[in-house]
Amino acid sequence: MTRRSLTKHHGLGNDFLVLFDDDGETAADDLARLAVEWCDRRTGIGADGLLVATSADGYAAKMTLFNADGSVAEMSGNGIRCFAQAVAERRGDLGPQLILTDAGDKVVTLAATDDPGVINAQVEMGPVTALTEPDGWGTLGCHPDRPVAHLSMGNPHSVVGVDEVAVVDLADLGSKVPQVNLEIIEPGPETNAITMRVHERGAGITAACGTGACAAAFAARSWGLVTPSEPEVVVHMDGGTATVALTADEPTQAILTGPATFVATIEIGTP
Repeated sequence: MTRRSLTKHHGLGNDFLVLFDDDGETAADDLARLAVEWCDRRTGIGADGLLVATSADGYAAKMTLFNADGSVAEMSGNGIRCFAQAVAERRGDLGPQLILTDAGDKVVTLAATDDPGVINAQVEMGPVTALTEPDGWGTLGCHPDRPVAHLSMGNPHSVVGVDEVAVVDLADLGSKVPQVNLEIIEPGPETNAITMRVHERGAGITAACGTGACAAAFAARSWGLVTPSEPEVVVHMDGGTATVALTADEPTQAILTGPATFVATIEIGTP
């Protein structure tokens, strides 16, 4: 039996396991299988995804994300903060990190907090770009007057403006478009803020989504739901609050800031 060491972290309740596989010796099919086993909340450790770190020249590490269902996702805003925390712990410093992802290069800047188990991380998330409407979108039955935006943060998002996020059957809606991350948002409570819930591709309803927060902030600003003069959009999610700065560039660049929290180190045996 092979012994593996994992760490568990969460970004606003969106939780991840981190595995260092420096030489990339574990086959992708095996990692997908392990993600399903380890992420199961009843028979495994429990997490929304498995982050695998491999060595890459010129980078702090390469990050590959396996969702809880074993599928691969291009990017995660909460995940990369957790990943950076694990890399920082291994390196023994909080210096900036250049991380290679399936959505391109990402720069993460870390800062300590009063809690040694929590860091704040700012991630240069890259451009927000338009996507075509996903297959099956019409099955959601959105009222034509509702604002809708289909956006890419390196991974696909569909953002819908609603009157009250708490009353929406998000599990039902998300199941109709499982190939995208579905965010529902309402304005406030502050003038520069939105409240968001999310159904994530490959994981279901999660407590927070970093790439979703970026897409939702962009949509909210374009719809006039937040004060356009504010430098940041505050995004309230079930698991807590992140901030998103949007540049005036074309295409708009998003910078995500939020915490990452260390949960545990776990030793696990695999056949």
